[in-house]
Amino acid sequence: MSDISLSIAGAAKRVTGIDKVWLTIAASLLLGAFVLPQQTMSSIGFTAEALLSIAPFLAVSIGLAAYAKASGADNLIARVFQGHPVQMVIAASLFGALSPFCSCGVIPLIAALLAMGVPLAPVMAFWLASPLMDPQMFLLTMGALGLPFAIGKTVAALGVGLLGGFATLTLQKAGGFSMPLREGVGNGGCGAGSVRSEGEVVWKFWQDAARRLKFVDESWKTTLFLGKWLIVAFLLESVMLAYVPAEAIANLLGGDSVWAIPLAAIVGVPAYMNGFAAIPLMSGLMELGMAPGAAMAFMVAGGVSCIPAAIAVFALVRLPVFFWYLGMALVGSLAAGIGFQMFIA
Repeated sequence: MSDISLSIAGAAKRVTGIDKVWLTIAASLLLGAFVLPQQTMSSIGFTAEALLSIAPFLAVSIGLAAYAKASGADNLIARVFQGHPVQMVIAASLFGALSPFCSCGVIPLIAALLAMGVPLAPVMAFWLASPLMDPQMFLLTMGALGLPFAIGKTVAALGVGLLGGFATLTLQKAGGFSMPLREGVGNGGCGAGSVRSEGEVVWKFWQDAARRLKFVDESWKTTLFLGKWLIVAFLLESVMLAYVPAEAIANLLGGDSVWAIPLAAIVGVPAYMNGFAAIPLMSGLMELGMAPGAAMAFMVAGGVSCIPAAIAVFALVRLPVFFWYLGMALVGSLAAGIGFQMFIA
């Protein structure tokens, strides 16, 4: 084989060894630089700012996950969630409804829990409840939409978490979701190797060269994995914000027809709208006559399953779990909207 052929073969091997997601990101940015240079630069800036805003959550979550792996503490952490699934679902829902995690900031923690072998049901409960409410959002919601709406959204966060957790638990008892994680994320099992392992826990792992290497390796792999998908998510988000303005959503969801709540729930699942940005939009729509239940359905659906969060979930779990997550977001938001309209509004 000639030197040229060997060079081509070597280059092809190097290219095929590069992660396809990173290649797609690079190709998209390169194409955007020629076709829509202004929007591409805006998207890059938006993505960088968004990544910086969640960097503390990423750093802490990645560090804790790597520490658990390097020290062997993931054995203990995973075992905490064993034996009492009902109590764990309730506790996870309560903690999620009160925790200060946004829909994207919760992703690293979820990845770590699933990789450690924590059962899917309590993780799903926390996953669904966490992005919907925190102390700061409660105060802002109360100020803009009133105390009943703030209380209703808090109850909705808890209710959606319980619904998703117990529904997942029921399905798992029937044999479903035995392998929730995608291949290569953790070890894929609901019980996971960390639960089955009896390895020794070495809290001061840095005193062992092999464990130090494992810490660095786990940190790097987790950073790359989460980083690529969050970059994709935030790039898409920037495009949506640029070309799907809030006014379009307002025109679609305004009004008080019988279809307002179901439509708000359906639109809210794919539409990006973080909880803080949704507050003034919903306040304005309600002043124009939008049903309070429709506003609740949209805020719950959008908070749980906005585009950045959905892409990150898609990267972590197998397709059946991903569609189940979207279904729980849709059903939970619909129930929250109808319940709020009937009993509180």
